[in-house]
Amino acid sequence: MAGPIRDSDEALESAEINITPFIDVMLVLLIIFMVAAPLSTVDVPVELPVSNAEAAARPSDPVFLTLREDGQVSVGDRDVPLAALVQEVEIVTKLDRDARLYLRADRAVPYGELMGVLNKLRVGGYLKVGLVGLEVAEGGA
Repeated sequence: MAGPIRDSDEALESAEINITPFIDVMLVLLIIFMVAAPLSTVDVPVELPVSNAEAAARPSDPVFLTLREDGQVSVGDRDVPLAALVQEVEIVTKLDRDARLYLRADRAVPYGELMGVLNKLRVGGYLKVGLVGLEVAEGGA
């Protein structure tokens, strides 16, 4: 704000608040939150059951995928190569991308191989994949 020109060298006190640094800080925080928010989301949507919950009603004709310790994948009770997994699932589900799939994996299967199967299914358009585990008895860990 421009004021009258004075001949004296005295500095006048100003009662106005300079909000420019405050606005700069707020904009930086806004940018940080805009960048950090997408990083906190999960890329592979998977519905994990809670171990102490009541068992959900099973569908009349569930589609089970099994990943064994040796890396072999089965759709139902048919062994299929990993490259043909999506095509076999398409046949079994009759191209229904909203069909719920149940994935069972051996305890010794490396996490990377399990994620590889999930990624293949996701690329194929199958996003409703449930992980199957053993139910724990009440009071068990």
